[in-house]
Amino acid sequence: MARRSTRNVVLNAGSKLFIERGFSACSVQDITDAAGVPKGSFYNHFKSKEALAAEVLTEYGKGTTDRSILSNGKLPPLARLKKHFAALNDHFSQCHDGCLVGKFMAEVSEDTPRIRNELLKVLTVWGEQISAVIAEGQQQGSIRSDLKASELANFLIDSYEGAILRTRVEKNPAALKAFVKVVFSSIVVPLDR
Repeated sequence: MARRSTRNVVLNAGSKLFIERGFSACSVQDITDAAGVPKGSFYNHFKSKEALAAEVLTEYGKGTTDRSILSNGKLPPLARLKKHFAALNDHFSQCHDGCLVGKFMAEVSEDTPRIRNELLKVLTVWGEQISAVIAEGQQQGSIRSDLKASELANFLIDSYEGAILRTRVEKNPAALKAFVKVVFSSIVVPLDR
């Protein structure tokens, strides 16, 4: 197996196991067993399990769904947000392991600074993407403007992560549907204003 492909095999195996089990419940041995490579091969490519987890987070943060919908200027901002969360709902209704970001947020500690830093980067990017759409909707008058766009964006991300966790516990996507219903009835400017 070539050096580059061994790295990718380990990265993919780590990603799959972290999504299924979280960070703490996975050992390097579990990852190398799943990758079908010797344990030494892991350390040829990654200094630690935390280093692998940080790289997995970087890739995961790029999105499990097509995030380009958020920047599609052909659609009104509210429609972009609705399509974005509809795509996430479709994904997480089928994915019973939950969100890697949410799992890692629950596990992050002082002992995992690299994961904390990577989580902050991912949350910042997600927040900026959603905040930009909200700000545009506020300027157009379709999204309430009594709260800062960044506050609304962070609230949406935090609330959605909670809905994913509840969906995982209940094994039912009702929380994802409730999220969309409550959010879009709360942030939209009423037509009769």
